[in-house]
Amino acid sequence: MLVDTHILLWIAEDDPRLGERARELIGSRHPVYYSSMSVLELVIKKMRGRLRVANDICSHLDGEGLRQLPLVGEHSESIAEFPELIGHDPFDTVLLAQAKVKRLEFLTADRRLLALDYDWILDATK
Repeated sequence: MLVDTHILLWIAEDDPRLGERARELIGSRHPVYYSSMSVLELVIKKMRGRLRVANDICSHLDGEGLRQLPLVGEHSESIAEFPELIGHDPFDTVLLAQAKVKRLEFLTADRRLLALDYDWILDATK
């Protein structure tokens, strides 16, 4: 399973928006991945003053038992399979492409991504 960037924050903060079923899935899927693109997104938001996160994000996520999924060329090429997401958040599109290429479930609360209605995109609020 690959988790969306905002889900990483929900996990870290034990946010109540993270649903019971999502919590069970996170606890039962091994490994659970976070993307190197999520790290980039978090660092950019931190640099812009929009988010407070630790300086050692990767170490913190690894300590939570998550495993990093690096971005590779095949992931980038795969964004072409989601033309309906042109103009949507590019980080989300890359994460979705990574999940598809690696055949991972993708956990998100992003309504636009959930509306794509793929059975491997899971609602994190449930």
